[in-house]
Amino acid sequence: MDRLLWPTIEQEVRYYTATARAHRIEQDTSNSELFYVYLEDYIDFDRPLPYKENGGFERKLFKTDGLPNGGYTQQAVRILEIDEFKAIIEAGLSEKEEWPARNGETDSLEHGIGFEEDQAPFEELFSERTIVSQIVNRPFREAKFRQHIRRIYDRTCAFTGLRLINGKGRPEVEAAHIIPVERGGNDSIQNGIALSGTVHWMFDRGLLSISDNYDILTSRQLNYDVSHLLNRNMKATVPDDPSNTNEH
Repeated sequence: MDRLLWPTIEQEVRYYTATARAHRIEQDTSNSELFYVYLEDYIDFDRPLPYKENGGFERKLFKTDGLPNGGYTQQAVRILEIDEFKAIIEAGLSEKEEWPARNGETDSLEHGIGFEEDQAPFEELFSERTIVSQIVNRPFREAKFRQHIRRIYDRTCAFTGLRLINGKGRPEVEAAHIIPVERGGNDSIQNGIALSGTVHWMFDRGLLSISDNYDILTSRQLNYDVSHLLNRNMKATVPDDPSNTNEH
């Protein structure tokens, strides 16, 4: 099974918050009853999905009277039916892009993730392979990552404090991966930061960086003082809770 949903518990309410693929499983060398699951293709949902939404996504989680199925809910790993998995993915990743794409950006969210009934025969539509192929699609993931980062940062550059919106409502700010995808970084919002175009360019080339304490770091390779462009305290402005993609 290579599909994995990421549930969390908040105030005794359970949520699905992301999806990822289980790349490999390794046994703990010090405890044969424990295993480590290594993930890839992680992506946050647009919002936390309560287990009970629309009557519940997983049929086995609830009894006929609507109450939670106690023993089943405590299982750390559960097998999902394909239609259940599809419903969760659709609900978690189908929000359209709020703002128009700029030139050069891939607008892959115009119709959400999309599982329209006329796309494929029923069996293929509900196959795990078809669903996974959509959520690992790079243009879709880049567009979804950009949507989440712009939202959580309120379309504001973390390094300059600029919040520029053009006449059509499109934000100038871009979404940057702190650890690049090609170097093993993922598409989690915790690996993202909102940056203005020029700052993003310098960030990608190592001329600007960020410390664990959110200090803005400048490279010795910079041949021009850009401190006047940056926040006066040389601190990046980051969200209070970068895990909450539902902040608008």
